[in-house]
Amino acid sequence: MCASDQIRFDPTRAGLQRLTARFGGHAFDLHRHETYAVGLTLWGAQSFHYRGALRTSAAGQVMVIHPDEAHDGHATVDAGFAYRMLYVDPASVSAALDGAPPPFVRDVVADDPALGQLLREAFAHFPQALEPIAVDAIVARLAELLSARSDARPLRPAPKTAYRAAARARDFLRAEAPRIVDSEELEKVSGLDRFALSRHFRAAFATSPHRFQVGQRLVKAQAMIASGAPLSETAAATGFADQSHLTRHFSARFGLTPGRWAALSRAS
Repeated sequence: MCASDQIRFDPTRAGLQRLTARFGGHAFDLHRHETYAVGLTLWGAQSFHYRGALRTSAAGQVMVIHPDEAHDGHATVDAGFAYRMLYVDPASVSAALDGAPPPFVRDVVADDPALGQLLREAFAHFPQALEPIAVDAIVARLAELLSARSDARPLRPAPKTAYRAAARARDFLRAEAPRIVDSEELEKVSGLDRFALSRHFRAAFATSPHRFQVGQRLVKAQAMIASGAPLSETAAATGFADQSHLTRHFSARFGLTPGRWAALSRAS
């Protein structure tokens, strides 16, 4: 073990756990997970034995390791490697696919920009806890991407978008923007289960329920900051855990820090 070796992870929530790690040499002995392990190599390169062959994931590549498949791990380059990993309950993936069997992805390592982007989004504010409907969106999107990579899943026509159900959820999220909304609440309002709602909401509005709600919070925060409200007061009023949490989301959405937005608003 190197002095720089490190692991950070959060508690499992609704069948999803996030982990970040870096290693300079040997990382793991042969082991198995009861979950999917879906990861993104950030830098360096890592190799592991998996299904009878040695695989290597370089920076920017993604990995999909299936439940109950033995694998190990070690650095392939002197600099070591760092990665992010989602551990996802296969039952949640199956539920997100309307009860279909969890898909099998043959290419354990691949260049997959869509899956890489999903992993970046899932860790955007790590270790800040994910809200329930954010977990739903991640699992639903992950299930879609795994299914698209699987050659065993039969093709079927896309269902019609449930616009009315999605609109009911949208209106509810707009009205309840300052607080954390539970998955069960949206299921009751929309009449759809959480994963079906994620699919239909994205089809109708090109975003996830959680992203929409955060966007509503940020619009209100933008107006409050422009009117001179302190950042701590704005964060509390718009549903963010603290000032730094607000700053990260605000900067990601608008490309400006709240402080710079306040200064530019005053100047104009």
